[in-house]
Amino acid sequence: MKLNAIIAEDEPISRNFLERYCEKSGMINVAGSFADAESALEFLQHNATDILFLDVEMPGDSGFQLLDKLTVMPKVILTTSKTDYAYNAFQYNVTDYLKKPFSYVRFQEAVNKVTESFIDRKTDVKKEDIFIKSDGKLTRLNYEDILYIESVGDYVKYCTLGKNYITHSTLKAVEEKICGMGFMKVHRSFIVNLKKISNIQDYTLLIGGSQIPISKLLKTEVMGRINIAG
Repeated sequence: MKLNAIIAEDEPISRNFLERYCEKSGMINVAGSFADAESALEFLQHNATDILFLDVEMPGDSGFQLLDKLTVMPKVILTTSKTDYAYNAFQYNVTDYLKKPFSYVRFQEAVNKVTESFIDRKTDVKKEDIFIKSDGKLTRLNYEDILYIESVGDYVKYCTLGKNYITHSTLKAVEEKICGMGFMKVHRSFIVNLKKISNIQDYTLLIGGSQIPISKLLKTEVMGRINIAG
């Protein structure tokens, strides 16, 4: 299993070390390496990412300010020269906290924590979930609770039986993150939970009382996936 990661670190030497460590591990593909939080945020808003190696103190926004702006939260490994941020790391549900300078062995320990969490999610469906930012706070949504996801301009809407959650993101980024987990894109504006489909007629799905259109190009694939899911 190879995970996609990005690095947000303003020090070139530290970035190079992390890139080399990732390559040495054979487990991580570095999809992007950035010197500031703003560039990292732009990438994260449009690309599914498993791990974020994050420095706390950077020019412009800090690492924690970056996390505040994320709508879908990857696993976060902090890299910092200080030990003053342990409480904040706990508050942001950070996976691990690497104090510079750190060895490859210590780096590997942090990565192992991430990979173990992904293995747990694959072997135990009850643990499958996603963190989104809505109404100014991080919310954990269990995949089983999501009926469908709708694109609304520059936002996406997560629809559950009890409540809808709107967050700043693209449907493409969401698709890369959760499709294959029992979800499928059925239209340019909709991703659905295949287990929640109660009826289908012509080019329309019925989910939780809502009618979801099916793209003509995708109908054959949708029908095949529904049969498999059933």
